Amino acid sequence: MKQYVAVIYFVLVCLCTTAQNKSDSKNEKVPSYTNTDTWTAYDAFNRYLFDKQTHVYKVNTDTEDGAHTRASLGAIWTQATYWDMAMNAYKLAVKENDADRQAKYKSLVNQIFRGDSVHYAGFDWNNQDTQNGWFIYDDIMWWTGSFARAYGIFKDAKYLALADQSFCRVWHGSYILKDRGSYDKVNGGMFWQWNRNNPPDNSDIGKMSCINFPVVVAAVTLYNNISPSDKQHKTDDKTGFNGDPDYPRWHSRNTYLKNAKEIYEWGVNNLFNKKTGNVADSRHGNGVDWNATMYNQGAFIGASCLLYKATGRQSYLDNAVLAADYAMKVMSAPNYIFPYKDGEEQGIYTAIFAQYMHLLVYDCHQTQFLKWVQHTIDAGWSHRDSRNLTGKDYTKAPASNVSCYDASGIPALMLLFPAAKKSL
Repeated sequence: MKQYVAVIYFVLVCLCTTAQNKSDSKNEKVPSYTNTDTWTAYDAFNRYLFDKQTHVYKVNTDTEDGAHTRASLGAIWTQATYWDMAMNAYKLAVKENDADRQAKYKSLVNQIFRGDSVHYAGFDWNNQDTQNGWFIYDDIMWWTGSFARAYGIFKDAKYLALADQSFCRVWHGSYILKDRGSYDKVNGGMFWQWNRNNPPDNSDIGKMSCINFPVVVAAVTLYNNISPSDKQHKTDDKTGFNGDPDYPRWHSRNTYLKNAKEIYEWGVNNLFNKKTGNVADSRHGNGVDWNATMYNQGAFIGASCLLYKATGRQSYLDNAVLAADYAMKVMSAPNYIFPYKDGEEQGIYTAIFAQYMHLLVYDCHQTQFLKWVQHTIDAGWSHRDSRNLTGKDYTKAPASNVSCYDASGIPALMLLFPAAKKSL
């Protein structure tokens, strides 16, 4: 009898130990990344995935240089995030007072801009070519936010013009294609896909988080980076594209902030769970898809932080913290590491989340999330392959053929969360 009791006791101890190990996985010891690792990771990402001929990011490491088809390149909307990464590398080099890297990554910023401009129809927002053109509102709006950030960094007028024009193209529609525009004048919020019927109608009622919250991010970023003394942006454009006042080429600085507040309020009331912090994927009429993804959580956090910084309104910050808590405590359980899902473009979600989580941690001083971010970086970097590339599952090494989406996450985090800040 004592033998049976002993065996049962042993089994229970083993089970308890296993459960404890799983619950303590967030405390798993992995090597900590360094600032040198940041540059190693980012340079590897560019070495294997930046096309040296077209200067556009290839879909995966097996793709040969010279890629120029939709199937051989990273998705059109993700290229904006890769451009953000280059700008973040430049900004980090400035902080480190590294003149050589400043020159290197500023050159990369320019290469990416020229390469994407050549490939994507010269940023002609009315071009619907199936290989090189534009056909979804959020594809354009991700670029709008990046142009606005680029203008803030480099003060190059062409970036502001592109940000203005692309924002207005999404908001008002096209004077050439005659689509309705993303903005719903009757019920509020932003439609995801433009309607190609002529005249346009409201048959497609999908309103996704991936258009609504990037609109807020882009609008506040424009508001922040346009000088109050900018004479052009004192008022909305009254002449419009091709002389049509119904299709303005820019909004005033104050209108951008008004746009941001309005769409954010609609988004909070329709795409955000105010109790849990879950950001929905989309709303279709009265139906809501509550599937949570890191890029939607991230865009919402970014929109909230930017409005908080612009207005000082506490509810914006409270919403950002609630959304980040949901991403950390629910979505990242039980490993305390950013989650991943199957799907071709899923890997880019971390890079997008990184862009906006940086605002919450550093600009809004919510450092309670820093260890979670650092643990994710440490885990992902510790599972890099021999090329110093990482995948989207940060608990294991990537496959030999790594996509630009999957490989972007850890370098993007590193660029925005430098090792020197780990003691913050």
